[in-house]
Amino acid sequence: MNDTQNLIENRPPSVAPLFIERVAATPDAEAYRYPVPPASGRGPDDWRSLTWGQAGERVYAVAAGLIELGVEPEERVALACSTRIEWILADLGVMCAGAATTTVYPSTNVDESAFILADSESRVLIAEDAAQLAKARERREELPRLSHVVVIDTSGVEPDELDPEGWVLSLADLEARGAAYLTEHPEAVKERVTAITSGQLATLIYTSGTTGRPKGVRLTHDSWAYMAKATVATGLIDKDDVQYLWLPLAHVFGKMLTSGQIEVGHVTAVDGRVDKIIENLPVVRPTYMAAVPRIFEKVYNGVAGKARAGGAAQYRIFKWAAQVARESARVSQDNFRRTGTASLPLALAAQHKVADALVYTKLREAFGGRLRAAVSGSASLAPDIGYFFSGAGINILEGYGLTESSAASFVNPGDAYRTGTVGKPLPGTEVRIADDGEIMLRGPGIMSGYHGLPEKTAEVLESDGWFHTGDIGELSPDGYLKITDRKKDLIKTSGGKYIAPAEVEGQFKAVCPFVSNILVHGADRNFCTALISLDEPSILNWAAEHGLSGKSYAQVVASPQTQRLIDGYVQRLNEGLQRWQTIKKFRLLPRDLDIEHGELTPSLKLKRPVVEREYKGLIEEMYAGSREA
Repeated sequence: MNDTQNLIENRPPSVAPLFIERVAATPDAEAYRYPVPPASGRGPDDWRSLTWGQAGERVYAVAAGLIELGVEPEERVALACSTRIEWILADLGVMCAGAATTTVYPSTNVDESAFILADSESRVLIAEDAAQLAKARERREELPRLSHVVVIDTSGVEPDELDPEGWVLSLADLEARGAAYLTEHPEAVKERVTAITSGQLATLIYTSGTTGRPKGVRLTHDSWAYMAKATVATGLIDKDDVQYLWLPLAHVFGKMLTSGQIEVGHVTAVDGRVDKIIENLPVVRPTYMAAVPRIFEKVYNGVAGKARAGGAAQYRIFKWAAQVARESARVSQDNFRRTGTASLPLALAAQHKVADALVYTKLREAFGGRLRAAVSGSASLAPDIGYFFSGAGINILEGYGLTESSAASFVNPGDAYRTGTVGKPLPGTEVRIADDGEIMLRGPGIMSGYHGLPEKTAEVLESDGWFHTGDIGELSPDGYLKITDRKKDLIKTSGGKYIAPAEVEGQFKAVCPFVSNILVHGADRNFCTALISLDEPSILNWAAEHGLSGKSYAQVVASPQTQRLIDGYVQRLNEGLQRWQTIKKFRLLPRDLDIEHGELTPSLKLKRPVVEREYKGLIEEMYAGSREA
């Protein structure tokens, strides 16, 4: 048995003992950093730290507080909160109490929040603030199992509503009750941890499905213990790393990142405010971070927009440097694949050196100057954008997984990564491609099933452990996986041609620096069309330079100038497509797609049925008069 196999096969039953070991081994080492906004509301945040020992004290207090409230092993404690230090401490507290965390996005509406709390039979809700408390209070009569709501930020809660012994209490109250309980029962938490079994429910994550009620994905303690060991076994993280964690922790991808950190003991800076990412990066100076493709697309569009605003000469330099970056990345990755060395021809190396001084250095500084790698997941990244960042010295390692597989099933390996693929399977994960191209997975990360839905479970999980992902992909001879599309999202035109819309959409995002979201439509039609929303800051900056200053976003996208601008990019896209893939017509949307209108999931994935239903009139308009329409 090699070291990797030994590391994974001899894993503990849960991450909980790993956390206890980490606290005991390095109590004085820094574990977490988190921002505290200035009291005045102006100026930079004050970043503070927690050592592993300090984190341990708070986690044990939360765990003991839950035990004192009567929470039993595997009972659910819901967590409705954005990404912040308290989310991590609360989640670890739930785990060390032997209970199971039900994750709830803070953006979830009242109806769906109530459904999740009721379906999961959650005993306690840990709510971020008064807004999350209000959702539970509004549906309290429908939630007879919900015995307590613990509020993290009580600033908006009426003082007479808070009662350390009542239905609503603060997180500080919970920790105080837990600390008092530990003085009388000092071994209570360790006893709960010792009793945890590998098959015990640890996390219940509700998929944000595109239609119908979400399904609760049951992930066991073993899933997270496996993730902790397997992610470290990839060699992508070590004890000296600084991770910047902003992803939603209610999402399986964010949750996974906390497990590997505990195994190696590196520092994690936690701040889920997306609007603070650009500001935080030079402060945190991460060595690695994880993100979704939309973030890299926004950074790319922002850099291109700044260059354009700098004048024609500066924009020409940027476009030249971007092309050099892409060519350098393609050549170096190809050379590494063939020879094991990421070398460049002399002429290209010389161009790259000049471009690095003019463009790439500034880009790396914007990420803090130390970013060794960025892991991208949740959706596909346009290869041209991946090649751009790679050539600029920021390696974006695409990975792949689902909520049902505890987030990570594949990841690109360090220096041997290949843009356009999601890499190789994590050690201990098996993969096969079904006859119809569907990706099948088996391994310790796979869910035990959907909560209370045995029929739905049987549809995707076979008796021998193989899980149907619903994604279509290809495996290279040496084990790299390429995702081509969602099985259910493949478009079949009326002419019988199959089209992967995500592939076309990704290519357009690499071609057009103004795009925010695009949906390609064409199922049972005789040609493809597209609904396109634009990145508001980028297009408004362009508009100001082209006689449209002072116009609203909706007015700008409706203007003939903007229509001609985007049409030019659509034609450029079409030049690289097969005839049946080309976009014959498009419509610019009057606003961007967003989570609030239900068009994007909290992890920024497009909800195709929702968008197609909402803009059915625009779609029909594009097909009006065609023989097939």
